[in-house]
Amino acid sequence: MVGYDPEAKCVSTAEAAAAGSASGFVTRVLVSPLDVIKIRFQLQIEQLSSRSPGAKYHGILQAVQRIFQEEGLRAFWKGHVPAQFLSVGYGAVQFMAFESLTKMVHNVTSYNARDSLVHFACGGLAACTATVAVQPVDTLRTRFAAQGEPKIYRNLHHAVVTMYQTEGPRTFYRGLTPTIIAIFPYAGLQFSFYNILQQFSEWVIPAEGKKGGNVKNLVCGSCAGIISKTLTYPCDLFKKRLQVGGFEHARAAFGQVRMYRGLLDCVRQIMREEGPGGFFKGLSPSLLKAAVSTGLIFFWYELFCSLLCALKSPDSTVRKEG
Repeated sequence: MVGYDPEAKCVSTAEAAAAGSASGFVTRVLVSPLDVIKIRFQLQIEQLSSRSPGAKYHGILQAVQRIFQEEGLRAFWKGHVPAQFLSVGYGAVQFMAFESLTKMVHNVTSYNARDSLVHFACGGLAACTATVAVQPVDTLRTRFAAQGEPKIYRNLHHAVVTMYQTEGPRTFYRGLTPTIIAIFPYAGLQFSFYNILQQFSEWVIPAEGKKGGNVKNLVCGSCAGIISKTLTYPCDLFKKRLQVGGFEHARAAFGQVRMYRGLLDCVRQIMREEGPGGFFKGLSPSLLKAAVSTGLIFFWYELFCSLLCALKSPDSTVRKEG
C-alpha cells in the first residue's frame, strides 16, 4: 500500500522514487491526449458551447475531431517531451517525499502513519515539494500544448532560449502561486481518499486476495482522482491562464485572449466576463483525465513496488497490496 508500512519494510526511498518515475512515465503516454484537450478548454475565453459565437471548441468529441483535422494525430501529444520530464520528475520527487514523510511521522510522532489525515498532510507536502522542482517544465509543457499553427517554438531548446531571452527567468515560474495553493489540498485529498477507499474496500471485501489487488488499486485511485480534482479544479484553471501570459500572440487562432496582472486579477476577469461557469471550463476532460491518470499512477506505483520487492528478495514477503 502507498505510504510507509512498518510491517512491510521492503521498498527503500530510492526505490520509491524509481517506482514513482516509472508510473509517471507510463501514465503520461496514455493520458496525453486528454491533457491537451483539457488545456485547450481551459484557455478558451468563449463559452464551451456550439451556441457561443466564435467558440472553437464545444465539447470533447468535437474538440478531438477538430484538432485531428487541423493539426493531425501528433497534436494530441504536443508538448509530450517536456510533459514526460514533468511526469518522471514529479513522480520521483512526490513518492520519495511521501514515503519519507510518512516514515518520519511513524518514527518521530505518536501518530499512525496509516491514518488518512497523516496521508493528507504528507501527500500535500510531498506534492508541493515536487511542484517547485518541476514547475519550469510544467510551464514549457503548457506552452507547447497551447500553441497553434504555425508553431512559435520549434523544439524544447528553442522554447527555453526564447522564453529566457524575451521574458526572463521568472517566466518559468508563472502560475506557481495558484499551483501551490491548489496542489496541497489536491494531492492531499488524492492520497487521503485513496487510503480511505483502500481501507473501505478491505472492510467490504475482507477475503479479497492478491488476485484482485491490482484492479482494486486502479478503482480506488480513479475515485480518489475524481473527488480531489472536482474540489480543487478552479486553481488549476487559474494556473493555466497565468502560464500563457506573454504568449498571447500564439493564441490568436484559438479565439479571444486576455492578459492578467496576477492571480486576483485573473479571478476577477473570469468572474466578470465568463461567470461562475468559467472557473470550471474543461472540467469534463479534466475529470476523465484525473480518473484515468490517478488510477494508473497508483496502479503502476503499487505494481512497480511489488516487482522491486520481488526482484530484491524473491523468497521474502512481498510488499502488501492495498
